[in-house]
Amino acid sequence: QPVESGGGSVQPGGSLRLSCYISDAPYSYYSVAWYRQVPGKEREGVSCISAVDNSTYYSDSVKGRFTLSRDNTMPTVYLHMNNLKPEDTALYYCAASHIITEVQNFCITTGFLDYWGQGTQVTVST
Repeated sequence: QPVESGGGSVQPGGSLRLSCYISDAPYSYYSVAWYRQVPGKEREGVSCISAVDNSTYYSDSVKGRFTLSRDNTMPTVYLHMNNLKPEDTALYYCAASHIITEVQNFCITTGFLDYWGQGTQVTVST
């Protein structure tokens, strides 16, 4: 079961690092997706990393500002968020999957994702 942490409040232009701890071993077999959701809107897949080859996918809304990384010593995937904007404000969810598919599919649809965390809030405001 994924467990998110690292959310908080920052000013525009600031940075945060979210963590997704995958409690089931071996974590390296899981592809991981980060989604975000604001009230009244559908969940948006923003960043995904494949278990097969560590390839990544980023939505246009975060490309160039968000980066994914894995810690090889811990079952954790990190979402590094830079140059944050007020429109990045949302509840961020981590999800994991053992399904083999193109990495972008994990961000396009939630249908390939097996396990979801409870979410961590990110607020960007002055």
